[in-house]
Amino acid sequence: MKRRTLAALLLSLSGAMAVPVMAHDFKAGALRIDHPYATPSRPGLNTGAVYFRGIRNSGPVSDRLLSARTPAAASVEIHRMQMLQGDVMQMRAVPALEIPAGATVDLKHGMPDGYHLMLIGLKAPLKDGDRFPITLNFEKAGTHEVKVWVQTPRSRSSASDHKHH
Repeated sequence: MKRRTLAALLLSLSGAMAVPVMAHDFKAGALRIDHPYATPSRPGLNTGAVYFRGIRNSGPVSDRLLSARTPAAASVEIHRMQMLQGDVMQMRAVPALEIPAGATVDLKHGMPDGYHLMLIGLKAPLKDGDRFPITLNFEKAGTHEVKVWVQTPRSRSSASDHKHH
């Protein structure tokens, strides 16, 4: 009886440990979608943002992210952040995101010139540890669902805000 319980426990633990590794890396045709994550939403706001460590195109032709959707929000827009003269940050929606052949496009939090997916009309606040699906629609790679993990980013600007254990 003990051996069976131990085997079941080890099996469940090995499965639990394997999930985070697999959940953060997705293939979509020639594209590799690395570590989709969202930042916790700010109190009182019904918007959020989804980022990726990167989307890598190992294929011989470029592709484009055309749109995205999620049950976590009413709509999703592709946004570009851009630093303008005078240290003014501009954020605007763009119709698509180009992913050149043989290149990786970073969509990381805190980049002064970069992209992210803007979640508009959140159904519930995004909290650390939450997970939700998002469906990405690519021009060539097609439609693929990935899991997004909500986490506080570990960037230089936020590193001092966290206690180290």
